[in-house]
Order: sequence, then structure tokens, then C-alpha cells
Amino acid sequence: MSPIRAGLISAAVALLTMNSQAADSTAYIISPAAGAVVKSPVTVVFGLRAPWGVAPAGTKLEKTGHHHLLVDAPLPDLTQPVPKDAQHLHFGGGQTETTLTLAPGKHTLQLLLGDFAHVPHQPPVMSEVVTITVE
Repeated sequence: MSPIRAGLISAAVALLTMNSQAADSTAYIISPAAGAVVKSPVTVVFGLRAPWGVAPAGTKLEKTGHHHLLVDAPLPDLTQPVPKDAQHLHFGGGQTETTLTLAPGKHTLQLLLGDFAHVPHQPPVMSEVVTITVE
């Protein structure tokens, strides 16, 4: 087998392994739906697939964490605590929804689960990016 083909097979196996480990750990945005046209303020409802659960920040339990909502922001460094600013909102109390005041225009929303110390899990437990338009 050629070294290139062996490398491709190895990369595919690693990707499948990572995806199978993360398959039971998906965060998702229940609402608003991708592509929605909404008015501000916007209520964002968070979801997390079992067997994972939501726990307040500071709670150190396996397969638990709390939500961080990224608003108009790319993923932060996944090896560090999630920043806390206007684009990286923390829900350390275990909250599963929030209401945002957003300016008219297109906005992106993404959930990223953090552990007891706000550090993303490995592999990361996160939602797809949802793009909405505020009228």
C-alpha cells in the first residue's frame, strides 16, 4: 500500500473514531431555526442530547457542562476557557434559554458546551452555526 493511501486511511479512521465519540454529545439550537427571520428581542432555546446533561459551572461531573452562546463569533481556542464578553455569553447557572436584543441584519448563533471551568470538552460538544435575520 502506498504511503499516501495509508495516510488517508489512517486519517479516515481517526475522523470516524472522533465522530463516534462525539455522536452521543451534540448541543443544538432548538429555536430560532436556521434561516429564520425574527424581530428583536430574540429568544434562543438550547438543546443537549442525552446521555449528556446540563450542570452549573463549578460542577465537576462526567458528561456534563453548561452552555456558552457564541453570537456573531467564530469558535474560540478550544483548549482554553471560553472568553466572557458580548459575543461569548456564559450560562453557568445551567440555563437553557436566553433572550437577546440584536440589531437588524444577519446574525450567527452557535452553542459550545463548557466543563466545570468553562473549557470546551474534547471532542467539543457544540451545535451547528445557525444564521438568522433580524428585521
